[in-house]
Amino acid sequence: MSRIGKKPIALPKGVSYAVEGNTVTVKGPKGTVSNHLPAGVELVTEDGQLIVKRESDSKAAVHGLARALLNNAVTGVTTGWTRELEIVGIGYKAEMKTKGIVVFSLGFSHPIEYPLPTGVEMAIDPKQTKLTLSGIDRQKLGQVAAEMRALRPPDPYKQKGVRYVGERLKKKVGKTGAK
Repeated sequence: MSRIGKKPIALPKGVSYAVEGNTVTVKGPKGTVSNHLPAGVELVTEDGQLIVKRESDSKAAVHGLARALLNNAVTGVTTGWTRELEIVGIGYKAEMKTKGIVVFSLGFSHPIEYPLPTGVEMAIDPKQTKLTLSGIDRQKLGQVAAEMRALRPPDPYKQKGVRYVGERLKKKVGKTGAK
């Protein structure tokens, strides 16, 4: 039996869910999140907790996955998710052009404009090198952070580029002089 799948999900006050076919919609104080519910998995509410049950052992592979996605949705609509990026490099920065468009200067000959999708908000520190992304959908937030990082991934030699806060990089040694 799946260890993660067996854990109950606490439903805080103000959070409700609705199942329509194979889609689960979780509503809370911050908004609504919809997730796909795999076939063979059902949701039961007991003592104010949400329990994910599967119909047979053949559905064990999606049991824990469905529970984890629902837990992420419940956490998202109550407290939300955040992801932090930092920009390292001389002259590298990011700034908000208009609401929803971020302009990156990452050492290329041109600035890069990145439109923020709906449901993702961003704050930039005064030095313009630290970005804080926030939203209620964890998957969308992680995808946006990954796309921003991919604009200029950290260089293994000089460590310049866009990286996650706390990301540890392995620095490579440069060329040695010819003898």
